[in-house]
Amino acid sequence: MLAITGGKLVTITQGILENGVILIDEGKIVQIGENIPVPESAQVIDAKGCWVTPGLIDAHTHIGTGNEPSSSGSTGDFNETSSPITPQVRVMDSFNARNMGVAATRQAGFTTCCTLPGSANLIGGTGFVFKTREGQVVEQLQVPGHDVMKFALGENPRRAFGQKDKMPKTRMGSAALLRETLFHAQEYAQAKAAAHGDPAKMPRPDFRLEPLVPVVEGKMKCRIHCHRVDDIATAIRIAREFHLDYALEHVTEGYLIPELLKEEDVFCTIGPMMTGPYKEEVWNRSLTTPGKLARAGVKVCMTADNGVLTKYLPVHIGQCMAAGLPEADAFRSVTILPAQLLGMADRIGSLEVGKDADIAIFDGHPFCNFTHCTHTIIDGAVYGPHAMA
Repeated sequence: MLAITGGKLVTITQGILENGVILIDEGKIVQIGENIPVPESAQVIDAKGCWVTPGLIDAHTHIGTGNEPSSSGSTGDFNETSSPITPQVRVMDSFNARNMGVAATRQAGFTTCCTLPGSANLIGGTGFVFKTREGQVVEQLQVPGHDVMKFALGENPRRAFGQKDKMPKTRMGSAALLRETLFHAQEYAQAKAAAHGDPAKMPRPDFRLEPLVPVVEGKMKCRIHCHRVDDIATAIRIAREFHLDYALEHVTEGYLIPELLKEEDVFCTIGPMMTGPYKEEVWNRSLTTPGKLARAGVKVCMTADNGVLTKYLPVHIGQCMAAGLPEADAFRSVTILPAQLLGMADRIGSLEVGKDADIAIFDGHPFCNFTHCTHTIIDGAVYGPHAMA
């Protein structure tokens, strides 16, 4: 048994316990409270003076697929730019479990992440959820059953393919090609359903359309990259047309349409917040956006949208708090809300009895740039104390 004692427990769902105790056994939280006796046989982590939170979650990363550390001019393995439509590719086939980003993210207190294909393609393939535990191959980190399909609108697909004189060259071309693909996927899914398993009636197998069947049937969430208001509106429009289960990624200009985002009840994964105006669609980025959307009742998750630099996401969140993001929403944006987005809120995202023992311990406020994560615990396995780097 493992015991964490004396810390300030940020439970997320049950408030803050100022001098709390957590008991862990067989990878699960078995008790949590302020006056819990600790068994003599327990391994004890003294968290006096520390903040104890659920393991942090970044629901939009490219960890493990960017070939970090990289040399000048090298490219990652997360954009298959041979075609704008590549739902058949799986980013897990590019994932290096020994990539430096995994350990760096774990040492920052992150225990669960979702890694996605990039945004060069209108449909970029499937991403997956993993825990940041040590491992040699992707299967040792992956959490099965939580795959998502990556979509992208805006500048990136236009730039990647328009300069090759290929569709899409315009935003209307992007929307049209995405609609056409989803239309054919619906036809394919309907033909499969109508065959009732009879091989003689089944449509000709289509390796590219097959991964889109659960998407058009509403059984797989699609994660739609969109920065500008017009791209956000197009994403919502197409999602409504095809009855998609979807979430919005980046949402840079979302502060202009908080009522629409609230009405849609859609998860908005916002970030990265600390890059420059490197392309037109992020010129209107503002540190006030997460706070404005959270106060409007929008479900805000925060992301660093990166590989090894995901470790700096807590600092980004601290900057957003200085710009108006309430503390409670800040904690929720990297715990319970991304857990819900990933379909894992029954296991992670809060400190509750029965949940996975995924926990982070910090020597100060988790979103202060002076703070270090001292220990990261994943399924009860302790990583740390971490070196201060």
